[in-house]
Amino acid sequence: MKTIQISLNSIDKVKSFVSAISKFDNDFDLVSGRYVIDAKSIMGIFSLDLSKPIDLSIHADGPELEAVLEVLKDYQI
Repeated sequence: MKTIQISLNSIDKVKSFVSAISKFDNDFDLVSGRYVIDAKSIMGIFSLDLSKPIDLSIHADGPELEAVLEVLKDYQI
């Protein structure tokens, strides 16, 4: 598992983020304060405070993790 910080500060960014990670079979959790939600849930993401960076926990390793990080480079802080 790896945790990175991402920024999802617009509706279009949220839509493209969910579309990008939905292509992977791995689990992704977004952590904001005491809230943990499934990162593939658009409704869940909109329940978070998107004005601040959010921690993304990626449940993958090895080549899968590298592929995920490549897709997420536009969202990383």
